[in-house]
Amino acid sequence: MNTQRLMKILLAPIVSEKSTMLADKYEQIAFKVCTTATKQEIKAAVELLFKVEVEAVRVVNIAGKQKRFGRTMGRRSDVRKAYVALKAGQEINFSEAA
Repeated sequence: MNTQRLMKILLAPIVSEKSTMLADKYEQIAFKVCTTATKQEIKAAVELLFKVEVEAVRVVNIAGKQKRFGRTMGRRSDVRKAYVALKAGQEINFSEAA
């Protein structure tokens, strides 16, 4: 796979109460990913960037909501999330400074 493409797949880690619970209990990490990314590309990108071994990838597409902005109706953008399960003993720590 193209290395430049893999660098653009992961947009941001999702740091929330739910994602922290997933990381502690199931060794899974949540990421906001590009809407065109495939599971194989997400797996390759995580392994390339964080030097860990990935066991499985689950992807969720979340449709953007319609919201009112003053008088006009607007629409939030769609979001694609990836839940990446790491192999036993692997860990990604976002709280440390790199």
